[in-house]
Parts: sequence; structure tokens; C-alpha cells
Amino acid sequence: MKTKLALAAALAALALTACAKKEEAATAVDAAATEAAAAATDAAAAATDAAATATDAAATAVEGAADATAAAATDAAAAVTDAANATAAAATDAAAAATTAVEEAKK
Repeated sequence: MKTKLALAAALAALALTACAKKEEAATAVDAAATEAAAAATDAAAAATDAAATATDAAATAVEGAADATAAAATDAAAAVTDAANATAAAATDAAAAATTAVEEAKK
């Protein structure tokens, strides 16, 4: 009878030890999952920051391109205005020369 009682006690001890190990394993899995979730959150935050930086850089590039385009358009308009003024001056000079020629021809 003592042998059976001793065997039953040893079996109960083994069963309790096995249950305790399962709980430790579950705790380790939970800890690993928590660490993985934290790492994923950090990675998502880093990706969000990188996207914001890229968006800011793109906006700056667009603003720079718009400024350069506006400057080029202003320069082109100034060149057209200068050419128009030069043409008008040449036409005025030609008209004056023609008027002078006509008056000389009348004499």
C-alpha cells in the first residue's frame, strides 16, 4: 500500500511539473508575441515618418519647380515685350523714313 501511495504521489508530482512547464511555455510565447507586436508598431511608426518626410520632399520639389517655371515664364514674357518694343521702334523709324522720302519726292 505504501508503494502504491508513493507511486501515486510521484505520478502527481510529474503531472504538476508538466503543467507548470506548459504554463512557462505559454508565458514565453505571450512575451514573444508582445515583443513582436511592439517591434511591428515601431516599424509602422518609422514607415509613417519616412512617408511624411518623402511627402515633404515632394512638396518642396513641386514648389521649386513651380517657382522655376514662373521665373522662366516671366523671362520669356520680358523677352517678347522687348522684341515687340524693338519691332515697334523699327516700324516707327521706317514710317518716318517713308514720310521723309515722300516729302522729298514732292519737292
